[in-house]
Amino acid sequence: MTVNAEDDVLDLLPAREGHFLLESGHHGDRWLDLESLCYDVAAVRAASRRLVRQLYAYDIEAVCGPLVEGAFVGLMVAELLAQPFTYSVPRRRPRKGELYPMKYAVPGELRAKLKDRRVAVINDVIGAGSAVRGTLDDLRACGARPSVIGTLVVAGAAADRLAAEYKVPLETLARTPVNIWAPDDCPLCAKKVAVVDAGAEGA
Repeated sequence: MTVNAEDDVLDLLPAREGHFLLESGHHGDRWLDLESLCYDVAAVRAASRRLVRQLYAYDIEAVCGPLVEGAFVGLMVAELLAQPFTYSVPRRRPRKGELYPMKYAVPGELRAKLKDRRVAVINDVIGAGSAVRGTLDDLRACGARPSVIGTLVVAGAAADRLAAEYKVPLETLARTPVNIWAPDDCPLCAKKVAVVDAGAEGA
């Protein structure tokens, strides 16, 4: 039996339908439970290996993954590419109504090591793109040269707009639909459906 590689990746990410507050401050109608992604290490490593095959053409000199789960995937990708690994750290949770408030920063002495290097930004899933956007901004502040965005899954259409805005190619293994809105434009808010901050659950 032939296994669909895209379905294989999406099977790693249980989804919930509803009305959710995203890290970016946007609202969405689908939530992917990223915390369970790396429970099956072998499956994530196999997916990372497939992603690496799409990244060889970009002459990557280092990998950066945003914490939390994006850094786990990034570490696997860096190992498979035999390139240095770095990560970016989120600075604060979003405030109600604010878009892209979360800042990401490469810590300490890693910053100087990235200067002039061609860096791949690796994530697990890109929805509205808060983690990748913050990481791209800080890599440029480090003097790095972001050369490609790689992710296991793209959720919705925002990732393509982000890649175009930053003029960085986007590579992914799978795509899944999700609707993402600014809070003022959210039809679920207009229907008075309660919004869930799923990212804060269990925090």
